Amino acid sequence: MSSDIDLEAASARLAGVVRRTPVLRSRLLDERVGAEVHLKAEHLQRTGAFKFRGAFNAIAAIPASVRQQGVISYSSGNHAQAVARAAQLFEIPATIVMPTDAPQSKRDATESYGAEVISYDRYTQNREDIAAEIVQERNLNLVPPFDHPDVIAGQSTCVQELFEESGPLDQLIVSVGGGGLISGSALAAHQQNPNCQIVGVEPELGNDVQLSLKAGRIIKIEVPDTIADGQQTTSPGVHTFTVIQQHVEEIVTVTDSQILDAMDYLFRYQRQIVEPSGASSLAALLSGEVKPAGDRIGVILSGGNISPERFIELMADR
Repeated sequence: MSSDIDLEAASARLAGVVRRTPVLRSRLLDERVGAEVHLKAEHLQRTGAFKFRGAFNAIAAIPASVRQQGVISYSSGNHAQAVARAAQLFEIPATIVMPTDAPQSKRDATESYGAEVISYDRYTQNREDIAAEIVQERNLNLVPPFDHPDVIAGQSTCVQELFEESGPLDQLIVSVGGGGLISGSALAAHQQNPNCQIVGVEPELGNDVQLSLKAGRIIKIEVPDTIADGQQTTSPGVHTFTVIQQHVEEIVTVTDSQILDAMDYLFRYQRQIVEPSGASSLAALLSGEVKPAGDRIGVILSGGNISPERFIELMADR
């Protein structure tokens, strides 16, 4: 484990702050898969996704005198909302660099928490460069969406809770964007069960982490065309890729159609509304892209930030 990723400190900072999200069970799902499936319902987390954990932990770790200057980040939506809400709780200013094609519902939510949103074209501009320039101009603290030890540590608390409630798991299936969630999840899982198999899931057209893991180095791709807007990353981070190389068994991919099948399944049989990125992990299990390893499987439903209009549009042809 990387020595600068402090899981215990993150757990202490987030105690009483994050929502302890439920673990959902289903006899029907168990029978279909042939194993016990434990669904960690992070779409019911504060701000609607696991991202609140990492954002709050990273901001809390900044010394108070420095923190007061404000924070900045870049995100297509879920991390944006998380940083904005965490900053609001700390009563400090937040600035978010957000792509013009981000879901309007996510932008609206980010602004509702008091953050300033600066738009950019993700296909022609570099969000990191824009944020770096603003950091210099305003002397702000950067809280990146995934490639930061305190963000990774914050995300680990999701799986800490899952193991506390469900007990040791044989396999853990996690959606992958930049790798913050799967990195923290893998570290937490392997503290509890070193033999737990960690599997990541990416959209078929956004398999930058899969390609990187196969190549043994970070591979950068074009912005992927997928309904899973939370997974439209182009490369893993330096910190996250190191953890993934050490702790993740494999990365598989799912199609947009398979993601829609999982969203439909969750709504139809669990009465849960989950966004595409949040459902990709279950999509891999339902489609057979991931085969059950052992008797007890954990699946993280990572987010539920989708507008009613968009959900209806996606489900129209199911």
